[in-house]
Amino acid sequence: MSDCCKQPSHTPAIANIPAAPAPAGAARFRIPAMDCAVEEADIRRVLAGVPGIRSLSFQLVARTLTIDAQAEALQAAVSAIGQAGYRMQPFAAAGPVGETHGGHDHGHAHGHGGLPPGLPRLAGALVLAGVAEAISFFAPAGLPWTLAGMALALAAIFMAGLEVYQKGLTALFRRRLNINALMTVAVTGAFLIGQWPEAAMVMALYSIAELIEAMAVDRARNAIKGLMALAPEEAELRQPDGQWTSVPLNDVPLGATVRVRPGGRIPLDGLVTAGASAVNQAPVTGESLPVDKAAGDSVFGGTISQTGALELRVTAAASDSTLARIIHAVEQAQGARAPTQTFIDRFAAIYTPAVFLLALAVAALTPLALDWTWLEALYKALVLLVIACPCALVVSTPVTVVSGLTTAARRGILIKGGTYLEEARRLKAVALDKTGTITQGKPVLVAWQVWNGADRAEVGRLAATLAARSDHPVSSAIAQGLKDGNLQSALPAEAAEAVERLEALSGRGVQGQIGGQPYALGNHRLVEERRQCSPALEAALALHEQQGRTVTLLASGQGVLGIFAVADTIRETSRQAIAELKALGVTPVMLSGDNAATASAVAAQAGIIDVRGNLLPEEKLAAIREMQGRYGATGMIGDGINDAPALAQADIGFAMGGAGADIAIEAADVVIMNDNLRRIAETVRLSRRTHAVLWQNITLALGIKIVFFVLAVFGSATMWMAVFADMGASLLVVANGLRLLRRKA
Repeated sequence: MSDCCKQPSHTPAIANIPAAPAPAGAARFRIPAMDCAVEEADIRRVLAGVPGIRSLSFQLVARTLTIDAQAEALQAAVSAIGQAGYRMQPFAAAGPVGETHGGHDHGHAHGHGGLPPGLPRLAGALVLAGVAEAISFFAPAGLPWTLAGMALALAAIFMAGLEVYQKGLTALFRRRLNINALMTVAVTGAFLIGQWPEAAMVMALYSIAELIEAMAVDRARNAIKGLMALAPEEAELRQPDGQWTSVPLNDVPLGATVRVRPGGRIPLDGLVTAGASAVNQAPVTGESLPVDKAAGDSVFGGTISQTGALELRVTAAASDSTLARIIHAVEQAQGARAPTQTFIDRFAAIYTPAVFLLALAVAALTPLALDWTWLEALYKALVLLVIACPCALVVSTPVTVVSGLTTAARRGILIKGGTYLEEARRLKAVALDKTGTITQGKPVLVAWQVWNGADRAEVGRLAATLAARSDHPVSSAIAQGLKDGNLQSALPAEAAEAVERLEALSGRGVQGQIGGQPYALGNHRLVEERRQCSPALEAALALHEQQGRTVTLLASGQGVLGIFAVADTIRETSRQAIAELKALGVTPVMLSGDNAATASAVAAQAGIIDVRGNLLPEEKLAAIREMQGRYGATGMIGDGINDAPALAQADIGFAMGGAGADIAIEAADVVIMNDNLRRIAETVRLSRRTHAVLWQNITLALGIKIVFFVLAVFGSATMWMAVFADMGASLLVVANGLRLLRRKA
């Protein structure tokens, strides 16, 4: 394990996240022993004196290092890292989805159904150490028995701790103090002062506990990689002769047609060309209900076609799919240290040398100050060195952060770094864009009525005929609404008629002749120009406009025949999302570019009191700054280009990933994959739980060490107790951090 710790179509939500190829002129390596900030800092120090290195990119979660350097400098860097005691493996960039995001070699990770590598050897070392202990306790005094016990102890230390000794001696020669250096000094010292049974048992227990802890941490590290199994290894590809053949995902070219059977997993991102099915998108977007897909709809690789067969045109390669990009984005976020993690890393860098000096002081000064024997003082100092291991402290934060980020990803919340996961708990207010965020982002027909006693079926038929001839979004909404019959207004198939003398009236609507009679479909302004308004009509229009609806009227030469109200309806989840934010003590504020009346109407439906309309992008930016001064930490939720400046200014920017503009997603810190506003409150709750677990872990790690520090100096703590205390604390904080994986946000 490590030297000090065992840390672990249309797809806009991830369109701006690179697929993690190494830059030109760079080489990528896996370093199995590198998995925490201490190793990263050590390698940086080793490479500091190598000229010609342009940049270093560390991915601690994947245990990879990308070196961008000239050829000679690259060779020198590899040599220097090897001399520092780190084994390097070339990293193959090609491979199925997921292999570019961490691969499969995880040091202590064990194969399916088999024993963890090294466990039989460590078990043998533990048996030898136990026999050495038995000889020490029960064998008669005498040189032969003592030599036999020492030989067994040496064998146990060799079997369990050879790697520890190699790393420890390398660290001491380079004047670096880490857990391997501490254990090397402590075990060697114990053996030399005659505590050879205890030295052997401590090394065996330490190595076994390290293996168990490594397996637990790998669970957090590899949790996101469970997504990889969602995509099948092969896809049914249509050949030029029309036959279907199963081929590996990497062999499927862009633009090819693949087939998915009912109940099968969709292999790659694509656009449906034939068939219809309800698709379970939960693995990618976190949506709990299936989404109906038909020709023209986009689908994600790794999702499940539940009810029907689909044919789709591939729009992204396996290494560039939504699933692959999500995995890479989460790994990037895991590699970016959160504030608490950065603090702990710095603290641990000071803590270990300080305790080493304290142990030296105990060994050298307590015989003079407290009248201890030199042997007693040296033993207590060695116990202190074992207790001093900062593993539990250092591993407490990354395991928790990785678990939190993974839990969020499973819920369709893509958080771009541990910083944002931690800081979301501080939010006091959130600004929400209206269109596409609180609302669906597209107009729909919400109400219509006849006027002047006209026949309802006739009015619906005429309006649908005219609206179908216009490409204006409002006309399209009317035509679609009348066609779908959502308002009990379905029209017979023969309702559509030819429109003669069709004319588009700029800014007002359309007009034409149907059946030889002139009709117009337009806005309030058009009806006024035709002098067909009346006080009663004005009152009816005002009622709709007060609700934020856009009103279109159908008129003949004799007068108005029908009123059609179109609105951008709020999302089903918006009201509950706003209520949940308020319950968390977060104040919602609407910032909209729409007119004040429409914005106020939508805000009232969603439960938002503070609403601001008619805002330009720079005015949204100013509003965020004002909110930050008024409330404190402020989030911004948006989906459009005009939201990008405000998203960047906010303490945390949330982008709606399903319908969001690329620039908004690029500027945001968190992407909501399924456009469900309730995920904002989930993020805040997850952040608060993550922060609580972080400090629980820090308190556990430091508290246990303080207790055993006191016992070691003034009580009767033994090396056995020290190693159990250290590794027990590590396992406790790992298990506590992993709890986040088992809980929903």
